Amino acid sequence: MNTQILGDEYFMRQALNEARYAFEKDEVPIGAVVVCQNRIIARAHNLTETLTDVTAHAEMQAITAAANVLGGKYLTDCTLYVTVEPCPMCAGALGWSQIPKIVYGAPDIKRGYRDIAPKALHPKTQIIGGVLEQECAQLMQDFFKNKR
Repeated sequence: MNTQILGDEYFMRQALNEARYAFEKDEVPIGAVVVCQNRIIARAHNLTETLTDVTAHAEMQAITAAANVLGGKYLTDCTLYVTVEPCPMCAGALGWSQIPKIVYGAPDIKRGYRDIAPKALHPKTQIIGGVLEQECAQLMQDFFKNKR
């Protein structure tokens, strides 16, 4: 079996753990990890309710944490794993961070960057979608089912 797929699944499971922390805090359950040289350097989940900040998405928190670890604003040797396709705001920030690879779980049909702002990322950014898609989507469905 392809070891890269196993690696992507491993790191996506770490992002799912972060999403579960968000779920427990009554935050939209999206989680993210930033990996550099096969090591997680940042973990984050949505904190928009906790911080009363609409920009406190998992990806934004992960970018900031990773930049602090690396001591610079560019994430040129990193990969972001996130449970749901980034929104346009996060895609723009990821583009500015110059991250070369993004792996996401479930697509975001209503607010994903691919439909709203497909050019927000750098054109050379490698995008892999659908890693553990069912698990990522199920967590979101469970969260919003409880809200209705």
